[in-house]
Amino acid sequence: MTKAIMLQGTGSDVGKTVLVAGLCRLAANRGLKVKPFKPQNMSNNAAVSDDGGEIGRAQWLQSLAARTPSSIHMNPVLLKPQSENGSQIIVQGKVFGQARARDYQMLKPLLLEQVLESFAITLEGADLVIVEGAGSPAEINLRPGDIANMGFATRAKVPVVLVGDIDRGGVIASLAGTHAILSDDDRAMISGYIINKFRGDVSLFDDGKAAINRFTGWPCFGVVPWLKAAARLPAEDSAVLERLARGASGALKIAVPVLPRIANFDDLDPLRAEPDVELVFVKPGDRLPDDAALVILPGSKSTIADLGDLRAAGWDRDLEAHVRRGGRVIGICGGYQMLGRVVRDPLGIEGASNATPGLGLLDVETEMAPEKTVRNSLAVSVEHGVPLAGYQIHLGVTTGPDCARPSAVIDGVADGAVSVGGRIMGTYLHGLFGSDAYRGKLLESFGLSGQRRSYGQIVDQALDEVADELETHLDNAWVAGLLG
Repeated sequence: MTKAIMLQGTGSDVGKTVLVAGLCRLAANRGLKVKPFKPQNMSNNAAVSDDGGEIGRAQWLQSLAARTPSSIHMNPVLLKPQSENGSQIIVQGKVFGQARARDYQMLKPLLLEQVLESFAITLEGADLVIVEGAGSPAEINLRPGDIANMGFATRAKVPVVLVGDIDRGGVIASLAGTHAILSDDDRAMISGYIINKFRGDVSLFDDGKAAINRFTGWPCFGVVPWLKAAARLPAEDSAVLERLARGASGALKIAVPVLPRIANFDDLDPLRAEPDVELVFVKPGDRLPDDAALVILPGSKSTIADLGDLRAAGWDRDLEAHVRRGGRVIGICGGYQMLGRVVRDPLGIEGASNATPGLGLLDVETEMAPEKTVRNSLAVSVEHGVPLAGYQIHLGVTTGPDCARPSAVIDGVADGAVSVGGRIMGTYLHGLFGSDAYRGKLLESFGLSGQRRSYGQIVDQALDEVADELETHLDNAWVAGLLG
């Protein structure tokens, strides 16, 4: 029988995603057939799975860690926020519909059966499945109809390990408090806990572990230090953008405006990993830096709404000044659509039916359409003549004179647009900066030379380092029981 374990957190952003990825790599390194699973994810960082549907980028990373093909069944429910209280719902890789938060609560019991179906499919052929929860089981107001935490664990009969984040403080109270408020049946699912993101001398927490045991009776399966290698892995949630420190000054400054519905911002990770690049994430209220050589408009889950927010932040004026100074601009997916003259939405796909003026930096226009393009793609850069590999997730068709100068040829079809003079470029291809040859040529065009490290190797090495840290700091007996 396939083993399964579920990591749940005392709150959001406690490091579950990285721990699951690390455990997947540790199991794979020991020769096990391991797979990740997350019943429900909420993220605008999506990936195209190997079987051709949308899943959370985190589950794509975890499948990479497990050295197994990614599948829509690894993340059967993906919520992609479009507004403050509404999301697009992806079920088993395909668009299911849209719902406001309150309406979605009524849908969850119906989706549980599909979650359990996907879990059964994920179990097939695996020695071990490592499940990641979402949020916290302590949100007992959401327990009725839950499919993300204890609702799933109790139905699927998967034992739970609770993860607490000591870096944010209050970890003893968060673990003891979770124990106190769970029902007896839910509490019985928890087999122990892990302390994550510890800094300093681990022995100093011995009294803390004793206190947690006194309040809960749960054993500690390990105290995991702050994992430095995790910074080299793609982030799951845009909340990380709030914490990204501005790096050391580099030879090339690249600015990225952080829009409220930013999507697939991990497109930028390969550039952030370059030692001679200073990648600046610009928050609302701050101006785009005058000395940036390149501005990148990333993807968006709601192009029209984010266009309005871009103007409200004054970034449209900053972009015009940037271009007048000779700066360059690259727009990806929704960012590409914003660069055109107009975005039309005759069917009201993104809300009220309207036509919204774009930034006018490319002579193209976009019309939203109900059919979503979702596929992994191979491409060639027209400018540099080097191969690209990435994926497409977008609504809308973009046409216009500047499309006569495509930025790439994707699967044999011209894609994107380049302005007269070549300083403004748009594309629907996500992941292009991860193509090492293209990234090298792009940086060379700004005068940067030198050997470029393979970004794929950077991520793979980071996963191995995380796995090694977990092997060192997790309880040997627990790991042996899990991986034995």
